[in-house]
Amino acid sequence: MMKDKKQKHKEDLKLAILEAAKKLFVQEGYEATSIRKIAKEIEFSPTTIYLYYKDKNDIVYALHREGFQLLRQQFMALDSVDDPFQRFKALGRNYIDFAFRNPDYYQVMFMMKEPMEFLDANCIEEQWPDGERVFDFLRLTIAQCQEQGWFKDKETDLVAFQAWGAVHGLVTLYLSNHLNKITETLEMPYAVRDLVNKTFEVYVSFIEQTR
Repeated sequence: MMKDKKQKHKEDLKLAILEAAKKLFVQEGYEATSIRKIAKEIEFSPTTIYLYYKDKNDIVYALHREGFQLLRQQFMALDSVDDPFQRFKALGRNYIDFAFRNPDYYQVMFMMKEPMEFLDANCIEEQWPDGERVFDFLRLTIAQCQEQGWFKDKETDLVAFQAWGAVHGLVTLYLSNHLNKITETLEMPYAVRDLVNKTFEVYVSFIEQTR
């Protein structure tokens, strides 16, 4: 029983460290965030953090993995959708929804260069299974769409990158407040999230006309 309590305390503390770091990375930037600031946020000593993470690079990589695990869980819920094109569309909507609900994770995962630098610096090739599986699920879905006549004569990986780029562009404009500013400037009759969703549906309609 005592061992279980210690393990739970350890996991709770690691979660608190990650949550505090994620908040500071997004609000103050990676360079301005220090182990000392993270420790102050959770009211522990810096020494405590070093018991679990060797430096802030280790922390940002852990956050990166946590985010991809969440995204993968959301994607895998669509595994039961038999029609690959319907699944393809649902993946796009799920990706946008993930960004709306997890903006801090999204910025760490897709808008910060530090996690990629950590991977390169540590020669990590097989310690990013969730990120690989997320992209593989998209590629598999597109390949199955091609078997049904979609994306004719197009390379599967290039279609996957184009699809990813389309939704990433939308949510990045949203998270960086660029869409909010343009809707105000042009006096567009849409809430910003509605604009993202409606724009995605226009993208889908273009694809549907190409079959």
